[in-house]
Amino acid sequence: MTEHLAAAGIAVSTSGAAERQGVVSRLDVGTSGLMVVAKSEVAYSVLKQAFRDRVVDKTYHALVQGHPDPFVGTIEAPIARHPSADWKMAIIEGGRASVTHYDTLEAHRAATLLTIHLETGRTHQIRVHMAAIGHPCVGDPLYGADPKLSARLGLERQWLHAVGLGFTHPTTGDYVSFESSYPADLERALGIVRDAG
Repeated sequence: MTEHLAAAGIAVSTSGAAERQGVVSRLDVGTSGLMVVAKSEVAYSVLKQAFRDRVVDKTYHALVQGHPDPFVGTIEAPIARHPSADWKMAIIEGGRASVTHYDTLEAHRAATLLTIHLETGRTHQIRVHMAAIGHPCVGDPLYGADPKLSARLGLERQWLHAVGLGFTHPTTGDYVSFESSYPADLERALGIVRDAG
């Protein structure tokens, strides 16, 4: 990604791993939406600390199978590497503390659209937590999504989108916020769910 920014003439911080220099927050493969890339070393350091201190407002929308009960809730369960699948995460006693807050935006026959706020930012956190309560993200076979529903909706990835980010700007000190609309594949899938009732 940073090579694309460089090709567009946008300078980024050289901090971080070589393959993702300047990237302060990233998304799971298959998750769309907002990420933070720092342009300077100072911005990188300040923003990395803000994420560690949990003072960044992160909002996601997720389309999950079925209807969570209750419709508003908090999932607090530790996450670590899955004991038998290196590419997967799981709720594991002794794992890293993980907290996910969710609220229902729309409830439909096959799925529910949630707004999700993260207190922590663990790998696959939303996907693991929603699957743990029996409501995996639609289109996410790694965590138990129904492949027939995914096919009917034309999804080839999980329906999970980083829709909002807000934080204190590292140099001006002003609070800034950003929003991202759904990409075409997620919008199309949600439209099919809505039309079905």
